[in-house]
Amino acid sequence: MISFSNQDITFVLKKKLEVRNWVRSILEREGKLAGELAFIYCSDEFLLGLNKQYLKHDTLTDIITFDYSEKELISGDVFISIERVKENAGLFSKTFDLELGRVMAHGVLHLAGYKDKTTERKKEMRTKEDLYLPLYPNLKK
Repeated sequence: MISFSNQDITFVLKKKLEVRNWVRSILEREGKLAGELAFIYCSDEFLLGLNKQYLKHDTLTDIITFDYSEKELISGDVFISIERVKENAGLFSKTFDLELGRVMAHGVLHLAGYKDKTTERKKEMRTKEDLYLPLYPNLKK
């Protein structure tokens, strides 16, 4: 099951059914199956608290992914700061929906096993994001 919820903000994701299918299609194309995936939209403050508590990082971030996957069955919690997504969209001259799609794809790819700690791995992750992003339902009218 793929779910969408809010932690400490009000946010309504558009086209939830289509987005669920998009997430499933990313995982299928990566040879994985969707298990229990939760996308939780929150504030900078909430995500900063998670970053400090679990990752020992005192920095703002747009996404934190907690992976509970077992082999090919992908499960996890994907926390996304809507404030960071909005700010980054402006910084990169992108639409909010494009930036949100990229961040969501990024989280799904992490759960599928991709890492981004080195320059080479970041490039691989960005290539995968670029592959799946045009299919994000909220970019289509």
